[in-house]
Amino acid sequence: MTLADIASFVPAKPELSGEPAGLGVLGMPTNVVAAASEQRIAGTLFDFAVTVRFVPAGFRFAYGDGSTRTSGTGGTSWAALGQADFTPTDTSHVYRTRGTYPVSVTVLYSASVDFGTGNWRPVPGFVEATTGGYDVRVVEVHTGLVDRTCIENPTGPGC
Repeated sequence: MTLADIASFVPAKPELSGEPAGLGVLGMPTNVVAAASEQRIAGTLFDFAVTVRFVPAGFRFAYGDGSTRTSGTGGTSWAALGQADFTPTDTSHVYRTRGTYPVSVTVLYSASVDFGTGNWRPVPGFVEATTGGYDVRVVEVHTGLVDRTCIENPTGPGC
């Protein structure tokens, strides 16, 4: 069994998001998160009823600035990790130049086939599913020291 044999079985594209949503801060980590899960697709192969199982085995992130990273996970939110915002994660990226960057992710799925016996037969290689359309706008942020918060002084600088 080869990848060409199961070419008519196509896993769903992953979902792509980030933190902060659609934004990045120059010089600070932007957290990119991809969601993909196991999928089972029923169909016919060699005139037999089969189920093809796709299991995420890796995630290849392209950050739009020429940088890529491959991870065994699609990542997770800062809150779920118990981390502060703008801290590094396994799937975050630090942009060095302002601009808008088209981010994409390719999920590498391992495939196996069951001919109705409950015995999964692995298919060598990986099936890829790519999604894009997630732009990150990287901005430069400047802070200022003030003597009171915006709640205490709503007309203060930056409020």
